[in-house]
Amino acid sequence: MHSLDLIAGWPVNNASATVVSSAGVVDSYGDLDRVYELASVTKLLVAYAALVAIEEEAIELDQPAGPAGATVRHLLAHTSGLAFGEQKIQADPGTKRIYSSAGFEVLADKISEETGISFPTYLDEAVFQPLGMVNSSLPGSAGHGGRSSASDLTAFAAELLAPKLIQPSTLADATTVQFDGLAGILPGYGSQKPNDWGLGFELRDGKTPHWTGADNSPRTFGHFGQSGTFLWVDPEVGLATVVLTDLAFGEWAKPLWPELSDEILHNNPS
Repeated sequence: MHSLDLIAGWPVNNASATVVSSAGVVDSYGDLDRVYELASVTKLLVAYAALVAIEEEAIELDQPAGPAGATVRHLLAHTSGLAFGEQKIQADPGTKRIYSSAGFEVLADKISEETGISFPTYLDEAVFQPLGMVNSSLPGSAGHGGRSSASDLTAFAAELLAPKLIQPSTLADATTVQFDGLAGILPGYGSQKPNDWGLGFELRDGKTPHWTGADNSPRTFGHFGQSGTFLWVDPEVGLATVVLTDLAFGEWAKPLWPELSDEILHNNPS
């Protein structure tokens, strides 16, 4: 049995998934070219475009952006103080981990302002085109409005395993805790102390409960989306997993997603 065959028992109408290693795709499920709403998995793509922009010196990680006292780093790490869905200030920058889609919209506007290129176009030119992601687009919010396919996100996952668009050291920094020790709410899973985050990447660390597997290493990073999507990379075992579904995240996913992740890890040991 392939690990991803577990998805056949899920209460979804459509699902597409891949398991990726440095050698390529090691397992797949469903129509890999079907396009899904990504919800907050969008943030991984937007963050990566921001890292490209930083390396191109179009923006700087610690330049002012967003609320007074906040920077690009604060926006990427969900510590700008902005509320979840609106540009309303709820805390001073760097004091709380407030998960904010609005912060990513502000970030996208800053990149557009500094480059003179609309952000969807910049994302396409910086990430989608170089990786051959022909089914991917950003028709909506930079926080949650992306669309893509499993085949495209497989190419992105391969990039996260072995970066070519940015320096490996840049990705290493982006998947390291920013503003260490801050508590916060992990959407769907409640208060986490600490609620560790990198630069756009959610970090597994010791969080519990969590949407990844019990056997995923603390170094695992990625994101899940409320549309029923997730992508994780576990550098300890050199594996990444992309799962896209058409059923919104809810109680159904809480036992099934970790079960699938653990099955993948058991069937593909490092």
